[in-house]
Amino acid sequence: MILADVPPPADVQVGLGDVMLWGVLPYVVLAVLILGSIWRYRYDQFGWTTRSSQLYESRLLRVASPLFHFGILAVIVGHFVGLVIPKNWMDAIGVNEDRYHFFALSVGSVAGFATLVGIVLLIYRRRTTGPVFMATTRNDKVMYIFLLAAILAGLATTVFSVFDAGIVNYRDTVAPWFRSIFIFQPDITAMTGASLSFKIHTLWGLALFALWPFTRLVHAFTAPVQYLFRPYIVYRSRGRRPVPGAAAPRRGWAPVGTPDRNRPGVPRD
Repeated sequence: MILADVPPPADVQVGLGDVMLWGVLPYVVLAVLILGSIWRYRYDQFGWTTRSSQLYESRLLRVASPLFHFGILAVIVGHFVGLVIPKNWMDAIGVNEDRYHFFALSVGSVAGFATLVGIVLLIYRRRTTGPVFMATTRNDKVMYIFLLAAILAGLATTVFSVFDAGIVNYRDTVAPWFRSIFIFQPDITAMTGASLSFKIHTLWGLALFALWPFTRLVHAFTAPVQYLFRPYIVYRSRGRRPVPGAAAPRRGWAPVGTPDRNRPGVPRD
């Protein structure tokens, strides 16, 4: 039975600390994320990279990297559905509370576990492979700590939502607060009524986003999505001017090691 369906308390007391955490801090983080990314792009474009270490070790990377990246993509999609799409919209299309939580917990647990295994393997690889460890900066170590803590906090909220009967439904607390941030009317009361585990997870997420522009995580903003839709090998001409009277070059594949019979001067059968 899903237990994460307790409504928020009606008599929530909002203090100055709640105002600073849930009404001020999100906008500070957004400002740091946006302005920091702009600054990084303008003044450190050569550092806007993952600093790939595949050259030093690839066997473990072939397992850890897909686990982490595909897992984190699924986690992002799950967070988007849970935080951005209102509960009444899901009810309107026939996805009630029990059905939603079943899919959220099952798919979210698999995605979170895959992400955790991936990040642990990446950290293990970075610590045990000499050249990779030598290329690891202090900035990378801080990034891994915050990233791992955010993942563990997210998995902890999933566990608590199953075994803690008193946990408050985040779709009635965290989700309305998250959406209200972007219309500049932060619903501090809703977030104040959230369970402690969700508050900790949210704070770790905010800390991670504040750190984001100053680490290698910034490469996610320029992910080469076009790689998914291009051929494996892209050939480009050198831009030579066509010879007057010569036939236009033919586009497409040409057999390797055999004469191009459309080229002038090549004998035909």
